[in-house]
Amino acid sequence: MEFFVYHRDRPGSTPLRTGMVEEHWAYMDRYAKELIARGPTFEDDNETLTGSVHIVDLTDAAAVRAFAFDEPCYQAGAYRDVLIRRWRNVLGRTMWEYPGGRTGGRRFLVIGLGAGEACDTEPSAEHADRLIAYGPLLSDDGSAWLGTAALVEAADSAAARTVLSADRYDAVEVHNWQFGGRHE
Repeated sequence: MEFFVYHRDRPGSTPLRTGMVEEHWAYMDRYAKELIARGPTFEDDNETLTGSVHIVDLTDAAAVRAFAFDEPCYQAGAYRDVLIRRWRNVLGRTMWEYPGGRTGGRRFLVIGLGAGEACDTEPSAEHADRLIAYGPLLSDDGSAWLGTAALVEAADSAAARTVLSADRYDAVEVHNWQFGGRHE
């Protein structure tokens, strides 16, 4: 089962997170085969951390909760909350298979939260070549649509926002995002 996990930073926790980067990476190394995408989010200055995204393929909801809550930065109090949702990998690939590569261009996390009739369950053709990861956010049993999450390359946050339909969500968040993990 695929899951979207977004740890949101507690204000002022950037020094703690920065000091724990090796511990965090070592923890994530244990999940290397299960990771579809990962990486930190930032304020507009691209230096102040705001969160950490992990899209993983794990056996069940208990496994993803253990993954999210055993994470070292979570255990140390760096995060204020964690969003966990079932997710469907519409693109059928990992971020490392993105044709645009790890570097170059600005990257964003776009989260649209909603309920009711599903929308944006498939990306529009006009955005397909800029999508790093894309899929619907689902209820625990996978039966209800709760939104859409995407990692996208775009000129700016306004352009990134256009990967989701206008006025179909209760709330849309756009965060600066970078490819995560060790730089090999």
